[in-house]
Amino acid sequence: MVNYEIEPSLLEDFVPNGVELDFHEEKCFVSLVAFMFLDTRVLKVPVPFHINFEEVNLRFYVRRETETQTRRGVVFIKEIVPRMAIATIARVFYGEPYEAWKMSHQKTDKELIYVWWNRDGAHHIKIEIGKNSGVPAANSHGDFIIEHYWGYTKRSAGQTDEYKVEHPKWELFAVDSYEIKADFGKLYGAKFAFLNEAKPHSIFMAKGSEVAVYKGAKLSVNSN
Repeated sequence: MVNYEIEPSLLEDFVPNGVELDFHEEKCFVSLVAFMFLDTRVLKVPVPFHINFEEVNLRFYVRRETETQTRRGVVFIKEIVPRMAIATIARVFYGEPYEAWKMSHQKTDKELIYVWWNRDGAHHIKIEIGKNSGVPAANSHGDFIIEHYWGYTKRSAGQTDEYKVEHPKWELFAVDSYEIKADFGKLYGAKFAFLNEAKPHSIFMAKGSEVAVYKGAKLSVNSN
């Protein structure tokens, strides 16, 4: 998880109606996240050839106030996977901003690298894995980045989809060194090109777990 501080106005066009940007210590963040789906199941059924695969996404953080709770969630600017079927279904049926690219990853006890590419070029994240720092303290920066349990999708100006994500608290690992070669302007649009030269606010690796994604609900909200 590579986390960058960003000017909130750059995200305005991506914020679904009915939610607002979430901040940590008055800072706004986007995260470049690379991970593996393992033993993936849809309605508890594995889909052949779509069980284990990589994903790289760029996401930011939002919140929604209900009568009973504050729901803290994420919004994806783009999600990249190596399976065309997954990208197509996610775009057509769920409105998620998926694309299919060629992808690979390698992991050892000390090193982790994700690579994704198409005919326009290749991008990668490479880290040297440091010490296990455990579950982050409540209200810490690490806690803010990983403890968002809702997803929001902007379906139209007046419609937002909301879904719940459930997993145990994750342990974090420090990153001793890193190499990021990603053209943010090509990947996500010109307004994000400044990230090519920006220093990450933080980088860490999270130890994964079983994750459950629940069926979503539509929020009918008035457009601003």
